Amino acid sequence: MPEKPFKIFVVEDDEWYNRLLVHTLSLNPDYEIQSFINGKDCLANLHQQPDIITLDYRLPDMKGLEVLKQIKEINEDIQIILISEQIDIEVVVTLLQQGAYDYIVKSKDIRERLLNTVSNIRQGCNLKKEIVNLRKEVTKKYTDQSNIIGNSAATLKTYELIEKATRTNITVTITGETGTGKELVAKAIHYNSNRSKQPFVAVNVAAIPKDLIESELFGHEKGAFTGAAFRRIGKFEEANGGTLFLDEMAEMDISLQAKLLRALQEKEIIRIGSNHPVKTDCRIIIATNKDLQEEIKKGNFRQDLYYRLFGLPIELQPLRERGNDVIILARHFINLFCKENNMKLKSLTAEASTRLLSYSFPGNIRELKSVIELAVTLADQNEITADHIVLGRGQDLLGDLWNEELSLREYDIRIVKKFLDKYDNNIKLVAEKLDLGVATIYRMLKEDNKE
Repeated sequence: MPEKPFKIFVVEDDEWYNRLLVHTLSLNPDYEIQSFINGKDCLANLHQQPDIITLDYRLPDMKGLEVLKQIKEINEDIQIILISEQIDIEVVVTLLQQGAYDYIVKSKDIRERLLNTVSNIRQGCNLKKEIVNLRKEVTKKYTDQSNIIGNSAATLKTYELIEKATRTNITVTITGETGTGKELVAKAIHYNSNRSKQPFVAVNVAAIPKDLIESELFGHEKGAFTGAAFRRIGKFEEANGGTLFLDEMAEMDISLQAKLLRALQEKEIIRIGSNHPVKTDCRIIIATNKDLQEEIKKGNFRQDLYYRLFGLPIELQPLRERGNDVIILARHFINLFCKENNMKLKSLTAEASTRLLSYSFPGNIRELKSVIELAVTLADQNEITADHIVLGRGQDLLGDLWNEELSLREYDIRIVKKFLDKYDNNIKLVAEKLDLGVATIYRMLKEDNKE
């Protein structure tokens, strides 16, 4: 099927300027140009699905802002370039907030500015098409993949590498800061591979005490040590035929690394207390937020194990380097949280979006999710404002709430208690503020007292 032509509408009532814009855009043979002299005719032809509309701000029948709003209501994917004879900063800000891509002043360099802007939009459209196609491939089996979202180049690269990883059983090393979604990527690889019907087994190496990790990975026989009342298979056997995901791999004690290396090379393990090897067949995916080569230099990680594990590297970029992905993810988390809690969908104001974009998110996606869930909870109306975006340690309201990793229920209880402190234990007022029943607050406080 031939590719759809890149279609541009020119809406300009000045006959000379209309011809100028059409001629300028026609210099690129890939562009299909159609011109109109008023807003009404433009709107009547939106069924042709233009990619871009250059829109004169002062048309004889309608104002540019009115045309812009109607276009976005019909098809929000159409990119709109406003063109005007003068600069009005307040008007420009309003138009950009309403969804305009750019605002160009009629001047002698309009040709170059217009062509550059259209070229940038086209590159962005092509990037979105690639992302959509890759996401269709990546998400065809694993529905939770919707959490790996965004339009940034970094996100596109992640999709590409996930897709490559699914083609073979190559070992995958996922690196990135805490909270960037390493386990999510590991699951995406597993559930889109030929091992998808077999187990996905995740082990957080750092969370298991040093003297238990060997038993956890390789299993043990009955009577192998004090307390071993029965045989237990380890994670290698549990993941047989599927995928074993070793998270925070850099934290594994070096004394165990030799045994892990042997298990990987021989594709067999020996349970503690046994002399009989057990064959295993599982794909290995590891994740770390540390530089393993630096750990080798420090003597904390075996070089031979590093070479055995490295395989296909996937580096996840921190959220602060992913641009507008912050807003895309924020809206995604708003939708999820509202749906899970049977709440009416809420939207971000422009000021709230600006506040999110100005923050570095050291906790990455995990922190953004917590910030958004709190903001939805704090917002009494249908809009989330900048005041609802509590960043960093939340010193304005929540003190050291984020210093611990808690369950969502535990966070809910903490939030209720903070509001009770703020409003002098007025449970009725707090219930109204948080849109909760008074009985629900009493029940949460009762739960907290039992702990």
